Amino acid sequence: MTTRLEAGTNTSARSRRSVLKGAVGLLAMALVAMPMAAAIPTPAAAQDSQIAQQIANHFASIRTMTGDFVQFGPRGEQTGGTFHIARPGKMRFNYQEPSPIRVISDGDSVVIGNQKLGTWDVYPLNRTPLALLLSESIDLSASNVESVNQQPDLITIVMSDSSMFGNSKITMMFDPNTYDLKQWTMLDAQNKETTVMIMNVRTGVDFAANVFDVPYDQLRGRGTQR
Repeated sequence: MTTRLEAGTNTSARSRRSVLKGAVGLLAMALVAMPMAAAIPTPAAAQDSQIAQQIANHFASIRTMTGDFVQFGPRGEQTGGTFHIARPGKMRFNYQEPSPIRVISDGDSVVIGNQKLGTWDVYPLNRTPLALLLSESIDLSASNVESVNQQPDLITIVMSDSSMFGNSKITMMFDPNTYDLKQWTMLDAQNKETTVMIMNVRTGVDFAANVFDVPYDQLRGRGTQR
């Protein structure tokens, strides 16, 4: 169940969906943490599975990550900011002004806050796709990797899974030499795309103890539980 704690006008449903697309897409870099399931073990499918597993091994070794992102919405709107990730279960998105949005997961809850309106949306982490994507071990045996396309300058992986993305698809693009994630695009059920590019990525970083703190006292003090 989603809990909404608010003071003032709610963050719009469209805004929340857009933010969640960016957040889930960012963590979808971990979606290749298991070999691709192939119904028919053709040589091409086996090669795709091998590439997916190599990328998986690369990301499985990354415990912490930080960097910048730029997000392009379906109507051409552009936002950006910084992100921080620490397994298991923790992440933070800080959107640059004028966006008032921030997204925090502390390992128990995922919170989307609008600092301007004083609104909060609280999701139990274990009931979101982020629980899987931020976990210590990732089992995607039921997920669906539609294709792996290898080019000299880019590896593209297309995934869809109704349990994780609904009717959406996600296309992830990786550097073929380093397996670093470069960008992803989420296509929703309305055929609208949200694209996110990441840059200035650093891994193996140490975060301050309070980076992933959710302000529960502030939420309770300002809002009403529904």
